Parts: sequence; C-alpha cells; structure tokens
Amino acid sequence: MSFQLRREVIEVARRTSMTCLTQGTSGNVSARSGAGFLVTPTGIPYEELQPRDLVQLDLEGHAEPGQLRPSSEWRIHRDIYVARNDAGAVVHAHPTFSTTIACLRRDLPAVHYMIALAGGASVRCAEYATFGTEELSRSALTALEGRTACLLANHGIVTLGADLPQALRTAEEVEKVAELYWRALSAGEPALLDGDEMARVLARFGDYGQRPKR
Repeated sequence: MSFQLRREVIEVARRTSMTCLTQGTSGNVSARSGAGFLVTPTGIPYEELQPRDLVQLDLEGHAEPGQLRPSSEWRIHRDIYVARNDAGAVVHAHPTFSTTIACLRRDLPAVHYMIALAGGASVRCAEYATFGTEELSRSALTALEGRTACLLANHGIVTLGADLPQALRTAEEVEKVAELYWRALSAGEPALLDGDEMARVLARFGDYGQRPKR
C-alpha cells in the first residue's frame, strides 16, 4: 500500500510539471498515509524522484531519521491534514494564471461555474506570509475554510481532495478559471455569476459525475 501510494504521489507531482501547474523544483504534493502523510522532498526535480525519496511525517511534523528533508511547505500539508478530515491529498503549485491573480491579492470570483469544484462561489486569496512559515500555513487554513482550494498571495495555490486525483483535478480547474478571468479582465470587466446562480450550481454539483454501481 505504501509503495503504491508513493508511486501515485510521484505520478501526480510529475503531472503538475507536465501540465505547467509548476516549474522546476517548486510546488509539492502529499497524501495522507497511516497516522501521518507522505510528502515530496525539497529540491529534487520530479522526474528524478523515486518512491524511496518521499518523506513520511507524523502529524507533529516529525520524520524518522535517515529520510530526505521534506518540502519547505510541509507545514501547510500537515496543518490541512490535522484540520480537515476530508483531506486525503494536497497539491501546492505555482501555475501562471492563478499566481498572477494571487500577485494582485484578489480572490478568484465566479467568472465561470466550474469554480464550484473548489467548494464555493470564489477561491479566496490567503494573506501574504513568507514561504515555509507557520504564518503562511495559518493564512492558508483560514482561506480554505469551506473550500478545497485557495490562492496564496504572491505565491501560488493550494488544493485538497479526498484523494490525489481529486486534489489534482481541482488545481487544474482552478487554473483554468484563473486563465479565463485574466483573459476576460484584459478585454473588459467580466460578468460574474451572482450568489443565487452559484447556489444553484453548488446544489447541482452535489450529485455531479458518475455514481458507483450497486
């Protein structure tokens, strides 16, 4: 189980690079594992990662001796797993359009209904704090209340999901909505979906997708 999960974390991490959600050694991916979580190590390109390179941390943030150093953003991952029972995986990335909006320190509004995939009528922008700090983690948790995604001011995005594919899909969809918002802003003032419409969208998203066969 652990070995397969390690492979899945690496696969998702590599996909964030392939789809330009992140570049170089920036960003990080984790999955809940046992009484803690597995997270990508710091400073190693995703294409070079091997299953043994992932770092197992407990929910106090402690790693067993002999492992590589974890991502500098391990605190965000740890704090999400402690605070959110619905989180089975976390993706942190620096995609171009989401990060552009984050550099404006704006929330991402309901310019397209697919923003509902992140759990609400907007994706909030967390207040700025230095990367890798407890302050940044606290800011992210606040912005994630009732949501599965947030922007990090002048930094990037964080998404969570029940599993790795869900966390990745949310990151991809948020980036697409951010691109639409940026392009609409460049042409004029975007028409946003109002609260009533987003309430209807969120209700429909409650049974969106395929259901398991009984």
